[in-house]
Amino acid sequence: MLARRFLWVVAGLVVLVLAGALAYRLFQAELMEAYFVPTAKFEETAAPPAPSAYADRAMWIARPDIPGNAALWVPEGFTATDAPQASVFFIHPTSFLDGSRWNAPLDDKDSQDRAALFVRSQASAFNDVGAIWAPKYRQATFGAFLTTKEDAERALDFAYRDVVAAFDQFVKEAPADRPIILAAHSQGSLHLTRLLAERIAGTPLADRIAAAYVIGWPVSLTTDIQALGLPACESAGQPGCVVSWQSFGEPADPKMVTDVYDASVAPDGRSRAGTPMLCVNPLTGNAGDSAEASADLGTLIPNADLTGAELRPGAVPARCDVRGFLLIGENPPELGPYVLPGNNYHVFDYALFWANIRADAAARLAAFVAR
Repeated sequence: MLARRFLWVVAGLVVLVLAGALAYRLFQAELMEAYFVPTAKFEETAAPPAPSAYADRAMWIARPDIPGNAALWVPEGFTATDAPQASVFFIHPTSFLDGSRWNAPLDDKDSQDRAALFVRSQASAFNDVGAIWAPKYRQATFGAFLTTKEDAERALDFAYRDVVAAFDQFVKEAPADRPIILAAHSQGSLHLTRLLAERIAGTPLADRIAAAYVIGWPVSLTTDIQALGLPACESAGQPGCVVSWQSFGEPADPKMVTDVYDASVAPDGRSRAGTPMLCVNPLTGNAGDSAEASADLGTLIPNADLTGAELRPGAVPARCDVRGFLLIGENPPELGPYVLPGNNYHVFDYALFWANIRADAAARLAAFVAR
């Protein structure tokens, strides 16, 4: 049953990829933008919730007092801890594809179901070290990442305010004597970088952060890291630092990422153009290095007819290139037709390294507690 639930994640990814990557291949970028980017003006239809709104369990996909929640999923041979040492705050990636509005309603069933599937396949990597909290939030729609319209920025700002409210309630309710692990993916990681810079850096909370996993979003070593208030992770088991990578098969063509990245500016106004990105190799826990597939503790791989899933060790090598992308070789395992243009394995950033992420979090938490 649990393996089948994992495969629902793959089914959800089918929707994302058919709607995104395949459409990009079949149609020109202008048509893709026309389909996914809302034409309506952004409207702030409801005020951001007060943190107390997140006292309601219905506002969360996962939290410790929700029995059987999505984050408790594990593949065969693994168990979720019943004695968590840390509290984990996880922000899920984009799951809202509707081009009719800029932000997802909290009662939109399709996007909420997909969000739960992402929590199941991604946040579950941390369930042996911590109690996981994963909020619902009125995320920006997929099309917000395909345009430079000001409405897209407004939609992301609106989504971020939900994340802040959820985080404030998390801090209030999570045991004050436990370390905190922060983790996210894609749009969630964008919000996490802002949360680190605006709500955590320079505060007592920063001293409780055992690690921050900013996965699937570029982090400039030149312009971004200092603002986050935590150093970049440099070595395995290093506590209190930022982990990040973006996965590509080889030959890699990251132009879709670099075009946007090089045109962007950091919060302090400096250009990110040409600056190196943080790449922590999930197989080793070290920044900027390489490892053979023998270091892979287990990649989550569905079978051909999607009736089961296995955790397969030794499936992928990984190395950080000079720009900061994580390259996984020319022959990654067959994960289905879900790879984005440019050999971009973005949707599999967690699944590719699920068991290594699990071990990495345990090592960084142990070092943090010892320190």
